[in-house]
Formats: sequence, C-alpha cells, structure tokens
Amino acid sequence: MTDLATIIRKHALKNAFDHGKANAGAVVGKVIAEFPECKKDMKETMRLINGEISRIAKLDKKAVEQEMSAFQYTEKKEEKKSLEVPGAESGRVITRFPPEPSGYPHIGHAKAAYLDFEIAKQYNGKMVLRFDDTNPEKESQEFVEAIKEGLHWLGISYAGSETFTSDNLPRIYGCIEKLMEKNKAYVCTCSQEDISRGRSDMKPCSCRNLDSVEVQKRWKRMLAQGAEAFKEGEAIVRFKGDLSSDNTVMRDPSLARIIEARHFRQGTKYRVWPNYDLAVVYMDASEGITHPLRTKEYELRDELYFALFDELGFKRPVLVEISRLQIKNAPISKRLLKPLVEEKKVMGWDDPRLPTLKGLARRGIKPAALREFVLSFGLSKVESEPTWEALLAQNRKLLDPESPHYFFVADPVKLQVKGLEQKKIMLKKHPKKDLGEREVEVTEHLFIAKSDAAQIKAQDIFRLKDLCNVKLTKKGRSLSGQLMPDEMVERKIQWVNEANALGCEVMVPKDLLDDKGEFDPKSLEMEKGYCERSCGELAVGEIVQFERFGFCRLDKKENGKLTFIFTC
Repeated sequence: MTDLATIIRKHALKNAFDHGKANAGAVVGKVIAEFPECKKDMKETMRLINGEISRIAKLDKKAVEQEMSAFQYTEKKEEKKSLEVPGAESGRVITRFPPEPSGYPHIGHAKAAYLDFEIAKQYNGKMVLRFDDTNPEKESQEFVEAIKEGLHWLGISYAGSETFTSDNLPRIYGCIEKLMEKNKAYVCTCSQEDISRGRSDMKPCSCRNLDSVEVQKRWKRMLAQGAEAFKEGEAIVRFKGDLSSDNTVMRDPSLARIIEARHFRQGTKYRVWPNYDLAVVYMDASEGITHPLRTKEYELRDELYFALFDELGFKRPVLVEISRLQIKNAPISKRLLKPLVEEKKVMGWDDPRLPTLKGLARRGIKPAALREFVLSFGLSKVESEPTWEALLAQNRKLLDPESPHYFFVADPVKLQVKGLEQKKIMLKKHPKKDLGEREVEVTEHLFIAKSDAAQIKAQDIFRLKDLCNVKLTKKGRSLSGQLMPDEMVERKIQWVNEANALGCEVMVPKDLLDDKGEFDPKSLEMEKGYCERSCGELAVGEIVQFERFGFCRLDKKENGKLTFIFTC
C-alpha cells in the first residue's frame, strides 16, 4: 500500500502545478479520498500536508513537473459541451465559414471555423467555405491558399468546392436593382463629409428623394466604363433605411461602391463592389445557410441584415451570435498584424509570437489543443480576454505522453567531475512510454546550466540526472567536483558532455504587446547553450521535451547548430 506521505506529495505537487501554489484545503480533500485512514489523526495529516506544501513552495515549476512524473494522475473527464442552436433539424443544417482573403488566418478564424464545423457535424449537416472577396484592394490568391491550408491543418473539411462572392456579382447587382425598384435604394453623389453629417443629424441628403428614372441613370453610370462613368469615390449605393433610428447603422448605410483596383480573381471585369452587409445577405440566401455565425461586434448590423432579407424576399436564417476571441497582449486584428509583418518587426506571418495559424504551428501548438481551447468558450456571447496559458496547458497534455526527452543546458558553465570514468550510457527517451533509448557519451568534463551552478555552494552534493552524485569542491568561473556514492539526493541537475555537446539555441516567445498595447521588442528571448549530440538526428518540425526546461520544436538546422522554438 502506498504510504500517506507519498499520497500527500502526489496531490500537493499537482495542486501547486495547477495553481502556482498548493492549497492545504484542496490537498487534504484529495488525500482523504485516496487514503481515508488518515482521518483518524487529522492533526498529523495536516502537519504532513503543510510540511510538504512548504517544501514544494521552494521549487520552480519545472522541478515540480519533474517530480510529478513519478506519479500517475487520473484525468477528470469533462462532459463535452453541446453546441445546441435553435431551430436546427438533423440533416438540414448548413453553416458557412466566410473569411475575407486579406491576410493569414489566425486563432480567431480557428474559433469561428471550428464552431461552424462542429455545429454542422452535430446536426448531420454541412459547412460551406466561402471567400468574401469584395475588396480588390486588400485581397489576393496568396491569402486564399493560406486560409485553405489553415483549415487543412485544423482538420476541418467543407462541403464541395469553396465559393467566392465575387463570382456572384451580376446576381448581387440584381438585388440592388430590385431594391431600387422598391424605392429602398438610391445612388448618392454627396461628399463623405455631407453623408456623415446627414446621418449624425438624422437628415436626408438631396439624393434620397430622386425619382426612379434618375436613380437608374446614376446606377448605369456607376456600372459604365469610359468618360461618362462615375469615378471612384464619386457615387455610392445607399439603402433607404430609417434616418430617425437610434441604431445608426440603419441611417441609410452604404450598400456598394466603386473600386477601380484589379481583382485577383475577376481582373477588371467589375468596378462596382458590394459592401459586406449586402453581399453576405445574398450569399447566405443563395447557399441556403440556415445558421450563420456572427461575432458580437456585428450586433448593431443585425437589424440591417434582416431588413435586407425581408426587402429582397429571402427567408430569414437563424443568426447565432458568439463572442469574438481576444488574447491578452496578442494582436488578433489583421489591421494590427499586417504592419508588424510589413515593418519587419516580426519574422513573418509564421512568427511564433503571432496568433496566426502558421505562427501557432511553427511554435508547436497541436491542432487538437487549439480545438479544445477555442471550443471551451462554446457559443457564449460573454466577452473575455484569456492569456495564452490555457492553450499552452492543453498543448502540454497532448505533448507529454509522446515527446522524447533530452538534456539541454542554457548559458553553460563547465564542470569537471574527478573520478568519473569515460563511458557510454543508454538513457530512455521517455520515462513511461517506450520510445527507445539514446546513447550518451560521458567524460569527466561536462556542462551544466548557469542557473543551476548559481544555486550550488561548495561542499553541496547534487545529482547529475541519470548519471551520478557529485560533491562540489571548487566554485569559480568553472566548477570542480568529485564523484560520490549513489544515495538519495534532493537536487537533480541536467548536464551535457563537453566532448560531444551540440551547439543549440532556443527562441522563447513572450507576449508580443506590452500592457500599453504597444509592440514589445523584447518579446522574443534567445536561450543559448548545448544539447545532447543525439538531438542532431532529429528532423525539423519534431517536438522534444528538454527536461526541466520545457517542450521545444526543432525549427532549423544550420552549420552544425540547432535552433528550437520553446513551445510550452
């Protein structure tokens, strides 16, 4: 039977790891559940618990995690959250994921895409991938391919081929003409300043009451090519809404504008481009979308969305609103991300500090971890700003059972262990799973991390992990020690043999933005040191666990040096 002290250590370590500091009240409940006999002397039980908590408080998180590896923990099975939506019938649900191809997909796209996909799957329906490509100035085929690659990486499939809003412009023009016939749309040639003033003052402009003949004449000039055509910025189509509405969106919003830029897909075939409000209504109706998802930021536009459905005679879908995903100190908006890339403040769209899918993949985040993270928010409309930690914790759970273990020492300090014979030893690649072994050469000249060296005093006895016990006999710019008999030693240290140490550096991503929301130039730290020679056999992209350091993904191999990215 496992003794009480061991059970206390097991649960105190877990509680400290999960919450930063162990709580005696939480620990005692776990201990009693596993070892009911301890209730016979609760005074002694609490003394042991408090003593263990005090001991653990002196350890860093990596040391706590290392000690936890000696125990097995039963994972609490969480009930899968159901994504129930109103008015859904099995086999008749159609959702859509409609990104604009104006940037690389990010974690916010992952949330929307996973929700669309999972809702459709739950109701035996389908998800449509639609590219909202109605702004030729910002969009490109590069971003189309990036979005498709991102969905493939996430493991999300969609029905049939992807669709493009720009392929439907003639039919969207037909919607505009139908609204004009119903006196619900007109062509406005007022300046932007006059339009804004009129909407603010709730007063119509001179264009609002033009007769249908003049409206049609102006519409033809918008579509026309040549000298008689309106130029970009000279005319827009506006919806005749309610100028007295408290909802400013309904005060005659724009439905279409002229953009002369060449479109990546349509070339110069079209010059009048619908705004999102009109395009999404036509596309949702034509594709039979039953449950479109929209983030809460569009809340004020919902009234316009349904007004257009009604005026065009389309059947209303069931709109599902969700909160937008925001990550603390991480820019999600393309408006913020693009300048960072263009100004070369980051390494590109796949910089491991970025919340882009390419950045997350390069860092070593697994799609399954990302899925669990974004789906944990469900269909809630409550705004929140989580940190990265919840995602990283989910990723650690997936990496821990399958990642091979190696030694890495950062900022290395030389250590000579007198009496240590030259030999080769075999070490397991994983403490629990059979991942094979790696060969490690041993001589008396080693490297240990500077942080470990700083904590050792002369005459201290410590253990070089999986190798031997050492007493420190000399401390200076380099260290000397002597071999000691094997016995239980509390301090365990990673090491790398000097003779076959492999040059190694680890990029450590931090929060990209500071607390003021500004770019932090110190958001990428570099840990330089040595790792085991056998790490040279790793392939780029492999993820390993550097013991007492963390999970790292091999990013590149150049000139005999390895560069890793710290994952979690």
